[in-house]
Amino acid sequence: MEPLTEPAIRASFVNCSKGEAGRIKMPADLATTRWADLDFLGWTDPAAPQRALLVVPTDAGPVGMLLRRPDSRRTSAMRSSMCQVCWTGHSADGVTLFVAPLAGAAGRQGNSVGEYLCSDLACSLYLRGKRQPRGRLIRQEETLSLDERIDRAMTSLNAFVKRVVAG
Repeated sequence: MEPLTEPAIRASFVNCSKGEAGRIKMPADLATTRWADLDFLGWTDPAAPQRALLVVPTDAGPVGMLLRRPDSRRTSAMRSSMCQVCWTGHSADGVTLFVAPLAGAAGRQGNSVGEYLCSDLACSLYLRGKRQPRGRLIRQEETLSLDERIDRAMTSLNAFVKRVVAG
């Protein structure tokens, strides 16, 4: 992923107001981010842990999305242990259903879409073997190369972005 500046990140958000985008807490380590290890930028707002943020590079430029973690009491019956982007298997709370308001009028009316993602939004690091899921899991061996796994992850993530933007 190409490095992004704070103003570029703030300008990329499609499903919140400019005022909301201006109030988003940037990642504390933005200045030291290892961009070469990332396919997208994802972080949890330290001031509001139920809010997460995702910036995905697309052909049209970066697309930022505001996400929220639903109340765990309401989603306990609907759990996944596998991220739908990087296909990493996790134990316990390693995967979260993130919900994104749709862009535009549909989002202002309360419409949203969701996706099961790694709770720490570190899919890129899991793909590259730079981070390992916690717990005792049997790792699925894949025959795909790293580039193919990254392509698969970005295809899934771009499909999520399209659903949010289509509003």
